[in-house]
Amino acid sequence: MLQQRTLQTLTRAVGVGLHSGERVELTLRPAQPDTGIVFRRVDLPTPVDIPVNATAVTDTRLASTISHAGAKVHTVEHLMSACSGLGIDNLYVDITAEEVPILDGSAASFVFLLQSAGIALQNAPKRFVRVIKPVEVREGQGTQEKWARLDPHHGFKLSFEIDFDHPAVDATGQRVAFDMDTGRYSRDIARARTFGFTRDVEMMRANGLALGGGLDNAIVMDDYKVLNSDGLRYDDEFVKHKILDAMGDLYILGKPLLASYSAFRSGHAMNNRLLRELLSRPDAYEIVTFDDERAAPKGLAQLTPAW
Repeated sequence: MLQQRTLQTLTRAVGVGLHSGERVELTLRPAQPDTGIVFRRVDLPTPVDIPVNATAVTDTRLASTISHAGAKVHTVEHLMSACSGLGIDNLYVDITAEEVPILDGSAASFVFLLQSAGIALQNAPKRFVRVIKPVEVREGQGTQEKWARLDPHHGFKLSFEIDFDHPAVDATGQRVAFDMDTGRYSRDIARARTFGFTRDVEMMRANGLALGGGLDNAIVMDDYKVLNSDGLRYDDEFVKHKILDAMGDLYILGKPLLASYSAFRSGHAMNNRLLRELLSRPDAYEIVTFDDERAAPKGLAQLTPAW
């Protein structure tokens, strides 16, 4: 049987929120089988649990925000991406503010935290959402067109194409494909950082956003070039970060997907629309488990290796 996964022990991190600039403490704790991933706002007078699911997403401007009973948590996608990449099914995320800390702007720090706590196998079958019919959402036309799509696939793979019309971005790879079967999430995707432009940062800060952002937790560009002194971590870091984000956004479904995801200029809003479109079509998916681990896709059955 392909088993569910949680942590062996708890692990902690302290950082700042990308947009709020607030100090925040994060505690990742093991959870029982079939719990799913649950964010817990422990700073509130009465702690509020916010279970992760597609309909819990209430805001997708600049990041993915989930809410429940009046409490919210912003910027969950990088931690969710790490959970997706490592196949973590059950986890409590205790948090002392309303935004997940940005750490280094990628998922690498979360991968390190999760792996340092150890991955524990649980005596319950891992449940997948298997896509059995294509599902697509799109909007805009011409230069404004964007879309995202899920197709049937025995495994989980993603392809993404960006179009930013910026010299620094245009000089890098615009399209990337990643297959979980490679077992290389930690090496090939997790280290890709979020990115932004100085012209946008100034406007965002005037509106109380990006207050915790800087060269140590994002790729920052002016109108012509990357300003970070150490340059890029990958030749195609921009589009790889979009894959990282998409993995996190899709994992908000609450179960891992068996599907091929493809997208052009998609973002948090469109990724969530895609999940909601999938859930609105019960004929397009089924819930499956694997009694025989050997029948499961290789990349989703094996524990992800450390760096």
